[in-house]
Amino acid sequence: MSNSILIEPIYNNYCARIIDIILPIQQIEFGVSITLEGQPDLLDIETNYHKDGGGFWGALNNEELVGTIALMNVGHNTGVIRKMFVKKDYRGKELSIAQHLLESLIDYCRQHNIADIYLGTVDILKAACRFYERNGFVRIKMEELPSYFPRMKADNTFYHLDLRN
Repeated sequence: MSNSILIEPIYNNYCARIIDIILPIQQIEFGVSITLEGQPDLLDIETNYHKDGGGFWGALNNEELVGTIALMNVGHNTGVIRKMFVKKDYRGKELSIAQHLLESLIDYCRQHNIADIYLGTVDILKAACRFYERNGFVRIKMEELPSYFPRMKADNTFYHLDLRN
């Protein structure tokens, strides 16, 4: 990883920058019809992610936020990945930012006894689906999600990673 890219926990002072990354990727790049109103968690990272034992990490290139990943701790030794986004110019194997973000989240889960990780995404994000599968996530049916999984309306593809293996 480039010496100028750091993965570190980020908090509410980053909310505007997080929104500036996520909304254009969702709406413009991938045409997902989701608004900020549909994602109020982005306005209070600390309450929605850090408070209950989850986290929110950013990939920083010097002071520029270029990627994000979040973990919701939903109890039951279970975490849910949210807000995995990397700016287009920073994607790919050269910098491996998505990989480093995911590894930071998985390391956190292992340190905090989170054994199951779930996520929901949309099937049009083919590269994201391949990325999760390469990292050991298994595609599951919506009916296989635990009852406490906080499903996002737009999600139609779901994955699980068992960290006990």
